[in-house]
Amino acid sequence: MMKELQTISAVFLLLLLPFVMCSSSSSSSQGHGITDQRHHPKLTEDINAHQLIKGKLLFQAKLHGFLMWASMGFLMPIGILVGKMLNKEHSRRMLKIMFYIHATFQTISTLIVTTGAILSMKYFDNSFKNSHQKLGLALYVAVLIQTLLGFLRPHSGRKGRSGWVIIHWLMGTTVSLMGIINIYTGLQSYNKKTSKSIGPWIAIFTVEISLITFIYLLQDKIEHLKMRKKLKSKMAAATEEEETESGDENDGF
Repeated sequence: MMKELQTISAVFLLLLLPFVMCSSSSSSSQGHGITDQRHHPKLTEDINAHQLIKGKLLFQAKLHGFLMWASMGFLMPIGILVGKMLNKEHSRRMLKIMFYIHATFQTISTLIVTTGAILSMKYFDNSFKNSHQKLGLALYVAVLIQTLLGFLRPHSGRKGRSGWVIIHWLMGTTVSLMGIINIYTGLQSYNKKTSKSIGPWIAIFTVEISLITFIYLLQDKIEHLKMRKKLKSKMAAATEEEETESGDENDGF
Protein backbone atom coordinates (compact mmCIF):
# COMPACT_ATOMS: atom_id res chain seq x y z
CA MET A 1 0.00 0.00 0.00
CA MET A 2 2.78 2.42 0.98
CA LYS A 3 4.75 1.67 -2.20
CA GLU A 4 1.72 2.45 -4.36
CA LEU A 5 1.14 5.74 -2.53
CA GLN A 6 4.81 6.69 -2.87
CA THR A 7 4.79 5.96 -6.60
CA ILE A 8 1.55 7.92 -7.13
CA SER A 9 2.91 10.96 -5.26
CA ALA A 10 6.16 10.92 -7.25
CA VAL A 11 4.33 10.61 -10.59
CA PHE A 12 1.95 13.40 -9.52
CA LEU A 13 4.94 15.65 -8.84
CA LEU A 14 6.41 14.96 -12.29
CA LEU A 15 3.06 15.73 -13.92
CA LEU A 16 2.72 18.93 -11.88
CA LEU A 17 6.10 20.40 -12.85
CA PRO A 18 5.21 21.38 -16.46
CA PHE A 19 2.15 23.32 -15.26
CA VAL A 20 4.21 25.15 -12.64
CA MET A 21 6.83 25.99 -15.26
CA CYS A 22 4.16 27.37 -17.61
CA SER A 23 2.76 29.51 -14.82
CA SER A 24 6.22 30.79 -13.95
CA SER A 25 7.01 31.58 -17.58
CA SER A 26 3.76 33.53 -17.87
CA SER A 27 4.59 35.48 -14.73
CA SER A 28 8.07 36.19 -16.03
CA SER A 29 6.68 37.53 -19.30
CA GLN A 30 4.32 39.83 -17.43
CA GLY A 31 7.18 41.03 -15.27
CA HIS A 32 9.25 42.07 -18.30
CA GLY A 33 6.35 44.12 -19.60
CA ILE A 34 6.14 46.34 -16.51
CA THR A 35 8.30 49.17 -17.73
CA ASP A 36 6.33 49.54 -20.96
CA GLN A 37 2.88 50.05 -19.36
CA ARG A 38 3.31 52.54 -16.51
CA HIS A 39 -0.18 54.00 -17.00
CA HIS A 40 -1.89 50.86 -15.69
CA PRO A 41 -2.73 51.11 -11.93
CA LYS A 42 -1.78 47.55 -11.06
CA LEU A 43 1.44 47.75 -13.01
CA THR A 44 2.25 51.01 -11.23
CA GLU A 45 2.01 49.14 -7.93
CA ASP A 46 4.43 46.55 -9.29
CA ILE A 47 6.84 49.34 -10.30
CA ASN A 48 6.69 50.82 -6.80
CA ALA A 49 7.39 47.37 -5.38
CA HIS A 50 10.28 47.04 -7.81
CA GLN A 51 11.72 50.33 -6.55
CA LEU A 52 11.64 49.00 -2.98
CA ILE A 53 13.46 45.76 -3.77
CA LYS A 54 16.99 46.99 -4.22
CA GLY A 55 20.23 47.37 -2.34
CA LYS A 56 20.29 45.59 1.02
CA LEU A 57 16.66 44.50 0.67
CA LEU A 58 17.44 42.84 -2.66
CA PHE A 59 20.28 40.94 -0.96
CA GLN A 60 17.89 39.81 1.80
CA ALA A 61 15.41 38.60 -0.81
CA LYS A 62 18.12 36.56 -2.53
CA LEU A 63 19.31 35.16 0.80
CA HIS A 64 15.74 34.21 1.74
CA GLY A 65 15.33 32.43 -1.61
CA PHE A 66 18.63 30.57 -1.22
CA LEU A 67 17.73 29.41 2.30
CA MET A 68 14.34 28.18 1.18
CA TRP A 69 15.90 26.30 -1.74
CA ALA A 70 18.60 24.76 0.49
CA SER A 71 15.93 23.62 2.96
CA MET A 72 12.84 22.69 0.91
CA GLY A 73 14.42 22.23 -2.50
CA PHE A 74 17.48 20.19 -1.58
CA LEU A 75 17.91 18.89 2.00
CA MET A 76 14.27 17.90 2.49
CA PRO A 77 13.96 15.88 -0.79
CA ILE A 78 17.37 14.22 -0.22
CA GLY A 79 16.32 13.38 3.34
CA ILE A 80 13.17 11.76 1.97
CA LEU A 81 15.27 9.67 -0.45
CA VAL A 82 17.40 8.44 2.45
CA GLY A 83 14.27 7.81 4.52
CA LYS A 84 12.85 5.66 1.73
CA MET A 85 15.98 3.49 1.88
CA LEU A 86 15.15 2.70 5.51
CA ASN A 87 12.31 0.47 4.25
CA LYS A 88 14.74 -1.73 2.33
CA GLU A 89 16.63 -4.76 3.56
CA HIS A 90 19.94 -3.62 5.07
CA SER A 91 22.20 -4.57 7.93
CA ARG A 92 21.38 -3.17 11.35
CA ARG A 93 24.45 -0.94 11.21
CA MET A 94 23.55 0.46 7.77
CA LEU A 95 19.96 1.13 8.86
CA LYS A 96 21.26 3.05 11.88
CA ILE A 97 23.58 5.15 9.70
CA MET A 98 20.81 5.97 7.22
CA PHE A 99 18.41 6.84 10.02
CA TYR A 100 20.87 9.37 11.48
CA ILE A 101 21.53 10.83 8.01
CA HIS A 102 17.77 11.20 7.46
CA ALA A 103 17.23 12.78 10.90
CA THR A 104 20.22 15.13 10.49
CA PHE A 105 19.13 16.33 7.04
CA GLN A 106 15.56 16.96 8.20
CA THR A 107 16.69 18.74 11.37
CA ILE A 108 19.08 21.02 9.45
CA SER A 109 16.31 21.65 6.92
CA THR A 110 13.94 22.73 9.72
CA LEU A 111 16.58 25.08 11.19
CA ILE A 112 17.25 26.64 7.79
CA VAL A 113 13.56 27.13 6.97
CA THR A 114 13.11 28.74 10.40
CA THR A 115 15.97 31.14 9.61
CA GLY A 116 14.34 31.94 6.26
CA ALA A 117 10.99 32.58 7.95
CA ILE A 118 12.58 34.93 10.51
CA LEU A 119 14.35 36.76 7.68
CA SER A 120 11.03 37.17 5.86
CA MET A 121 9.23 38.51 8.94
CA LYS A 122 12.04 40.95 9.70
CA TYR A 123 12.63 42.47 6.26
CA PHE A 124 9.52 41.97 4.11
CA ASP A 125 5.86 42.97 4.13
CA ASN A 126 3.96 39.99 5.55
CA SER A 127 0.39 41.05 4.89
CA PHE A 128 -0.32 37.54 3.49
CA LYS A 129 -2.11 38.96 0.45
CA ASN A 130 -0.40 36.70 -2.09
CA SER A 131 -0.22 32.95 -2.57
CA HIS A 132 3.50 32.73 -1.76
CA GLN A 133 3.08 34.20 1.72
CA LYS A 134 -0.07 32.19 2.49
CA LEU A 135 1.47 28.93 1.32
CA GLY A 136 4.69 29.78 3.15
CA LEU A 137 2.83 30.18 6.46
CA ALA A 138 0.97 26.88 5.99
CA LEU A 139 4.24 25.22 4.98
CA TYR A 140 6.06 26.40 8.10
CA VAL A 141 3.29 25.08 10.36
CA ALA A 142 3.40 21.74 8.51
CA VAL A 143 7.21 21.59 8.91
CA LEU A 144 6.90 22.10 12.67
CA ILE A 145 4.24 19.38 12.93
CA GLN A 146 6.38 16.98 10.90
CA THR A 147 9.41 17.71 13.07
CA LEU A 148 7.35 17.04 16.21
CA LEU A 149 6.15 13.75 14.68
CA GLY A 150 9.78 12.80 14.09
CA PHE A 151 10.61 13.25 17.78
CA LEU A 152 7.50 11.25 18.79
CA ARG A 153 8.53 8.23 16.69
CA PRO A 154 7.55 4.94 18.36
CA HIS A 155 10.25 2.28 18.38
CA SER A 156 9.97 -0.55 15.87
CA GLY A 157 7.50 -3.19 17.03
CA ARG A 158 5.77 -0.88 19.48
CA LYS A 159 2.04 -0.15 19.42
CA GLY A 160 1.07 2.58 16.95
CA ARG A 161 4.26 2.23 14.89
CA SER A 162 2.48 1.34 11.62
CA GLY A 163 0.03 4.23 11.98
CA TRP A 164 2.88 6.62 12.77
CA VAL A 165 4.80 5.51 9.66
CA ILE A 166 1.81 6.28 7.42
CA ILE A 167 1.13 9.69 9.02
CA HIS A 168 4.82 10.63 9.00
CA TRP A 169 5.11 9.68 5.33
CA LEU A 170 1.93 11.59 4.37
CA MET A 171 3.08 14.70 6.22
CA GLY A 172 6.57 14.44 4.75
CA THR A 173 5.21 14.12 1.22
CA THR A 174 2.82 17.04 1.77
CA VAL A 175 5.60 19.25 3.16
CA SER A 176 7.91 18.38 0.28
CA LEU A 177 5.29 19.12 -2.38
CA MET A 178 4.26 22.38 -0.70
CA GLY A 179 7.90 23.41 -0.38
CA ILE A 180 8.65 22.76 -4.05
CA ILE A 181 5.54 24.65 -5.19
CA ASN A 182 6.36 27.56 -2.89
CA ILE A 183 9.85 27.84 -4.35
CA TYR A 184 8.22 28.35 -7.75
CA THR A 185 5.80 30.94 -6.35
CA GLY A 186 8.72 32.64 -4.60
CA LEU A 187 10.58 32.93 -7.90
CA GLN A 188 7.45 34.43 -9.46
CA SER A 189 7.21 36.96 -6.62
CA TYR A 190 10.90 37.82 -7.04
CA ASN A 191 10.34 38.38 -10.77
CA LYS A 192 7.36 40.68 -10.16
CA LYS A 193 9.22 42.82 -7.64
CA THR A 194 12.54 43.08 -9.45
CA SER A 195 11.77 42.44 -13.15
CA LYS A 196 14.81 40.14 -13.15
CA SER A 197 14.72 37.02 -15.31
CA ILE A 198 13.94 33.78 -13.47
CA GLY A 199 13.87 31.48 -16.51
CA PRO A 200 17.29 29.86 -15.89
CA TRP A 201 16.52 29.27 -12.20
CA ILE A 202 13.14 27.73 -13.06
CA ALA A 203 14.82 25.39 -15.56
CA ILE A 204 17.65 24.38 -13.20
CA PHE A 205 15.30 23.73 -10.28
CA THR A 206 12.91 21.73 -12.46
CA VAL A 207 15.76 19.53 -13.72
CA GLU A 208 16.95 19.00 -10.14
CA ILE A 209 13.51 17.99 -8.83
CA SER A 210 12.88 15.77 -11.87
CA LEU A 211 16.19 13.99 -11.24
CA ILE A 212 15.41 13.45 -7.54
CA THR A 213 11.93 12.14 -8.43
CA PHE A 214 13.44 9.80 -11.02
CA ILE A 215 15.87 8.39 -8.44
CA TYR A 216 12.96 8.03 -6.00
CA LEU A 217 11.00 5.93 -8.51
CA LEU A 218 14.12 4.06 -9.61
CA GLN A 219 14.59 2.71 -6.09
CA ASP A 220 11.27 0.85 -6.35
CA LYS A 221 12.23 -0.51 -9.78
CA ILE A 222 15.60 -1.77 -8.52
CA GLU A 223 13.95 -3.34 -5.48
CA HIS A 224 11.38 -5.02 -7.74
CA LEU A 225 14.12 -6.45 -9.98
CA LYS A 226 16.01 -7.74 -6.93
CA MET A 227 12.88 -9.46 -5.64
CA ARG A 228 12.27 -11.07 -9.05
CA LYS A 229 15.88 -12.27 -9.17
CA LYS A 230 15.59 -13.81 -5.71
CA LEU A 231 12.30 -15.45 -6.65
CA LYS A 232 13.79 -16.91 -9.84
CA SER A 233 16.78 -18.22 -7.89
CA LYS A 234 14.48 -19.90 -5.34
CA MET A 235 12.34 -21.42 -8.11
CA ALA A 236 15.42 -22.66 -9.95
CA ALA A 237 16.80 -24.18 -6.74
CA ALA A 238 13.44 -25.83 -5.99
CA THR A 239 13.24 -27.25 -9.54
CA GLU A 240 16.80 -28.57 -9.32
CA GLU A 241 16.03 -30.19 -5.97
CA GLU A 242 12.90 -31.85 -7.39
CA GLU A 243 14.87 -33.17 -10.37
CA THR A 244 17.55 -34.53 -8.03
CA GLU A 245 14.98 -36.29 -5.87
CA SER A 246 13.26 -37.67 -8.98
CA GLY A 247 16.60 -38.94 -10.26
CA ASP A 248 17.35 -40.64 -6.93
CA GLU A 249 13.95 -42.38 -7.00
CA ASN A 250 14.59 -43.66 -10.53
CA ASP A 251 18.00 -44.98 -9.47
CA GLY A 252 16.27 -46.85 -6.63
CA PHE A 253 14.17 -48.77 -9.10
